[in-house]
Amino acid sequence: MLLKPISKLTNTEIETLLKRQNELQEVLPSVTSILNDVKENGDPALLKYTAQFDKATLAEIEVSHKEIHEAVYSLDKKLLAHLKKAASNIRAFHEAQVTQDWIKEFSPGIKLGQRILPLGSIGAYVPGGRATYPSTALMTIIPAKVAGVGQIIMCTPPKPDGTVNPLTLAAAHIAGADHVYRMGGVQAIAAMAYGTKTIPKVDKIVGPGNVYVTAAKMACGTAIDFPAGPSEVLIIADDSARADFIASDMIAQAEHDPDAVSVLVTPSENLAGCVKQEIEAQLKNAARAEIINKSLENAAILTGTLDECIGFSNKFAPEHLEIMAREDILGRIKHAGSIFIGSYAPVSAGDYASGTNHVLPTAGYARMLSGLNIDHFVTKSSVQIIEKEGLEGINETIIELAGAEGLFAHANAVSIRKT
Repeated sequence: MLLKPISKLTNTEIETLLKRQNELQEVLPSVTSILNDVKENGDPALLKYTAQFDKATLAEIEVSHKEIHEAVYSLDKKLLAHLKKAASNIRAFHEAQVTQDWIKEFSPGIKLGQRILPLGSIGAYVPGGRATYPSTALMTIIPAKVAGVGQIIMCTPPKPDGTVNPLTLAAAHIAGADHVYRMGGVQAIAAMAYGTKTIPKVDKIVGPGNVYVTAAKMACGTAIDFPAGPSEVLIIADDSARADFIASDMIAQAEHDPDAVSVLVTPSENLAGCVKQEIEAQLKNAARAEIINKSLENAAILTGTLDECIGFSNKFAPEHLEIMAREDILGRIKHAGSIFIGSYAPVSAGDYASGTNHVLPTAGYARMLSGLNIDHFVTKSSVQIIEKEGLEGINETIIELAGAEGLFAHANAVSIRKT
């Protein structure tokens, strides 16, 4: 774990902190090979890679409706109720994002507007492997359902016995998935991108994954949400914050993945030292200790002025940003996937139940990309309703500009309507 003043970071240390996921290029050759194999050979390639990577021999790639319903009924009723509560909150938040078609008269004879239409199909990727992520099924499927997407499919890795975690299946059912496939990794992305006999081609692929899945999404040629790789949190805190809260949030992020990143920036050297001690104390009782300890090798506790902390955060452009400070600094934050304000707003709240989406851009992509939202599942077409009077008001402008560009047929398409 790096513990250092921001002003004393070396160029190499800064570059290491700011440049996450350098390994995308390293895995690209093997990712491309799998993508091409699935594209050419379809289901047999899917079965081959599932046996190789997931150690599962599949009789059926699609999860039957019977298996899904059995999964729902097998769950503890309290757990199922909590899953439904989380789904309700997520649905309410995304329903608030919905916008309507509109038409407005901008000048006499010219009405302009926008038509909003849902995508025909999407594929939701829900990770497996080191953990189970029913929450990601809710986060990827519910916004698509709210947006009115025609067909929603979900791919998630199977266990070695070929089954899928019942909680994940229940989440897919509650969220509204039309089809679920026991398929993970690069091969799942390839199947959704190109289509096979069993898994249909989709218009867009959404959802997080490891470096291989992220590389596959970026290389497959199909529309995606954004790169969403290993998770990360940056915390801005002053001496009013509790060290045990901060330590628990850094450890929570670390348990996702060995490549996860946790960073604290603070004006308080005392808080920095206390957080380091708290992390060491809490690690003694932590589950998933092997993953956490590996991940915390990527962690950093940095000290500096509040201005330096905010400046570093804006350069880092974190997936998750927590703010625990007396001063209201939200207006000075430029880049973050999701922002959590106050000592009682841990990332875990957004991960599960507050209602905001936890599928977010990582590796600095928050500088130019937004977290998963309704707009990822719709297209927006501009509409023009132009009457003769309206065209007469702009015809000379069109003719002159078209002529200046040498596109005389464009000018003629207007001139011919002047008679």
